[in-house]
Amino acid sequence: MARYSNKASDKVEKAMHERKTGELKSGKSGKPVKSRAQAVAIGLSEARKEGAKVPKKSSSSKKSSSKSSRAEH
Repeated sequence: MARYSNKASDKVEKAMHERKTGELKSGKSGKPVKSRAQAVAIGLSEARKEGAKVPKKSSSSKKSSSKSSRAEH
């Protein structure tokens, strides 16, 4: 199982708290984040930017690009 650093878990915890209080905003639109999954993704993304030990993004988010390549064949 993948291991996350303490810094990564702190970032996710902070993002979840901000989501609950309505302070967490999405990137481009600036709308408040309502989804728990999106809050976790934002926390992990911030941790990655700071160099924390975070496993690579799951392949489920990469599948859309492989689908389009299959359609070309």
